[in-house]
Amino acid sequence: MGISQYEMVLRLLLGAVIGGIIGYERQVHGRPAGFRTHILVCVACVLLMNASGYYHSLGVSEPAYLRADPGRIAAGAITGVGFIGAGVVLRTGFSIQGLTTAATIWMVSAIGLAVGEGLYLAGIVTTGITMFALVVLRRIESRMPKLYSRVLTIVTGDNVEEDDIIAVLTKHDVHISNVDYEQCSISETTTYNYAVSFYNKKLIKSILGELSSLADVKRVCVKS
Repeated sequence: MGISQYEMVLRLLLGAVIGGIIGYERQVHGRPAGFRTHILVCVACVLLMNASGYYHSLGVSEPAYLRADPGRIAAGAITGVGFIGAGVVLRTGFSIQGLTTAATIWMVSAIGLAVGEGLYLAGIVTTGITMFALVVLRRIESRMPKLYSRVLTIVTGDNVEEDDIIAVLTKHDVHISNVDYEQCSISETTTYNYAVSFYNKKLIKSILGELSSLADVKRVCVKS
């Protein structure tokens, strides 16, 4: 037999609470998918799993009724949530933002499906693990060494040697992965576009200052 109406309501409310807890953490950090989005995704998955279980129970209790595979609705829900997650992922230059939020949306949908199937303990424990990863591991991750990738653009006159530029970058342990050149015969300038990577983000100002102090350097900028 299927579950009672009260059991369904309990699952929906639990899904709203779980989605709200995870969504609140995303909301306070200014992410595009926040409090309401996570609640809606989690509750929707709970409802879909309840509906799936309901039709499956009808197929078991009534032989004349068409049997339904409860796994199909769950698979469809996960696929649909993937489109929402893709919508919050943004790429700007070398930087990619929104991956963690997309992962939390996917996780919330999985928790909702678990709660909708009556796996309360698994859903609650997974919520705890998710919050631990978002809150506690965030602080640990901030202390880990991180490689930053940037595009360094330097516009110079004819009196600047490229070796002088490379010497400054090498001094600050900056790795050069690629370089493009542009020459303008009208203004008699050369533009260097370096794809660089480094660990110490605080050195950017020092690097820009030393490069700007080189003779005949007209402009220096860094883009992510």
